[in-house]
Amino acid sequence: MRNRLFLLGVIVMVCISNAHATDNINFTIETANPTPEIKDGTAKIIWVTSNAGSDNSRYTIKWSKQETALGSIESSGLEEGKEYSVLVFDGSGNEQQTVFTIPALSGQEKVNAIFTPFVDAVSLVLFSDPFAALGMYDPRIQDEHGKFVLHPNGDYKTISMPLVVVWLILGAIFFTFRMGFINLRGFKHAIQLARGKFDNPEDKGEVSHFQALATALSGTVGMGNIAGVATAMAVGGPGATFWMIVAGLLGMSSKFVECTLGVKYRNINEKGEVSGGPMYYLSKGLAIRGMGKFGKVLAFTFAILCVGGSIGGGNMYQANQTFSQLSSVIPALSNHSIAVGIGLALMTGLVIIGGIKSIAKVTDKIVPLMILLYVGSALLIIGMNYNFIGQAFADIFNGAFNADAAKGGFLGVMIMGFRRAAFSNEAGVGSASIAHSASKTNKPISEGIVSLLEPFIDTVVICTMTALVLIFTGYAQNPQGLDGVALTTAAFKSQFSWFDIVLTIAIFLFAFSTMISWSYYGMKSWAYLVGETPRAQMIYKVIFLLCTIVGTSSGKGAVMDFSDMMILGMAFPNVIGLLIMSGEVKRDLKAYWIDLRAKV
Repeated sequence: MRNRLFLLGVIVMVCISNAHATDNINFTIETANPTPEIKDGTAKIIWVTSNAGSDNSRYTIKWSKQETALGSIESSGLEEGKEYSVLVFDGSGNEQQTVFTIPALSGQEKVNAIFTPFVDAVSLVLFSDPFAALGMYDPRIQDEHGKFVLHPNGDYKTISMPLVVVWLILGAIFFTFRMGFINLRGFKHAIQLARGKFDNPEDKGEVSHFQALATALSGTVGMGNIAGVATAMAVGGPGATFWMIVAGLLGMSSKFVECTLGVKYRNINEKGEVSGGPMYYLSKGLAIRGMGKFGKVLAFTFAILCVGGSIGGGNMYQANQTFSQLSSVIPALSNHSIAVGIGLALMTGLVIIGGIKSIAKVTDKIVPLMILLYVGSALLIIGMNYNFIGQAFADIFNGAFNADAAKGGFLGVMIMGFRRAAFSNEAGVGSASIAHSASKTNKPISEGIVSLLEPFIDTVVICTMTALVLIFTGYAQNPQGLDGVALTTAAFKSQFSWFDIVLTIAIFLFAFSTMISWSYYGMKSWAYLVGETPRAQMIYKVIFLLCTIVGTSSGKGAVMDFSDMMILGMAFPNVIGLLIMSGEVKRDLKAYWIDLRAKV
């Protein structure tokens, strides 16, 4: 009955031309909102006439929705409450354009419509391209013949270097030089610390170096390593891998600075429970420098963004992707999203109810398992193509510096690699410092050095494994129209027919571990905003688990997009604080090396 009511929600809009020759082209658009689901609206041109001697059979229809083919009389998959346009013109120069909106009728659609303008506004900031705006490069993509590649509707396909990526990469370069290439000098010591060589059970904190690393890794290793790498290579080719590795190595320095400060400025209550992260080093660290009000503004901004990011990108999106993959392998589950969501929420609740100690006990087992499972499968394929490893790395290097126009040239390939690495390891975003601040250590620098391993494992190792598989199977050179998870799955399945089962297990583990880690990040940020009381923390956990259930049964609409952007937005207040306090970290690092050499 409800769907019938939605079908009755068809509206007819009579177009009023805003161009010349308005009397020569007339048409009506019929729009429909068939179900309560988001992004399923349709619009159709009922008729088109052209007079004054023009040929009616030669008109062209161009929709603003880029996925709708040029000349099509119907557009589907339209988002309710969002403004679209259609332009109709003929060979005689007559044209008419009109703007229309699919009405938002259901509660889900109305909420999505409310958030859409905010998503668009934030996108203008986070994803604006300063280099393209300055005319430093042409963002339009070309094919192997040098022709510009178009979307189905006729718009140019483009690549971009988002402002947030520029911000993160420039910060990483600065920290790498400022800290004397700690990403390279501290690598061996990081392994020693993670293995427990310098552990002291009497040190304050809640988890070991390895458990803190595993918890932070579980929050970053995920869909980006599977789907994101494939997307980068589908556009940038093998050369994108080189720039992913470079960005991953640079990101190690950003991670070092933020995690060192996370431990240094953490709070430890009378029960020994730790609260740390950007909220605390931004407020306390800047206060010492006479910038207390500014520090509080940055800390408050970060906390709000982190709470929102934990609910959406760190929870709902993960639940949504888990259900999507499970239902594709087990079709019987496709109509039971709520049941899957409840099951996932119960599993997550059993872990997060015990706080960071409980989370760490799970992540220090899940993370090695999921990395072994995924990387092990990749290594099998790499081993089967051992003789071609040299050629694969030659393709990566040559593609990085000698990319053809089809891949956007040198700058285009570099952009794709940097984008993927920045979105994957989250170095500079600040979230990982919340987990690392709980480490048992009285030397903040030691935990900062341990955190170096996180971008290395996430980007340099796991992302590179995915890239090599795509190269060896030929999908990096010829994606065959595939993208994301579908491209990675096709590459692995070309060697192992059973890989979709392995991938489903891997996605479940990736998503589950991400959810429990981000629940901790969000809870600590929530506690900073409303108070660190058991009641406040329980309220957050209930909200988080309810959103897990919602996530499995809702589409990826504007609410989830907005939440994802909040995670990236965390980079701005965080990196500002890191830049201001980088000199302090450098002095502490120098003192740490002197003290370590004296003991050795």
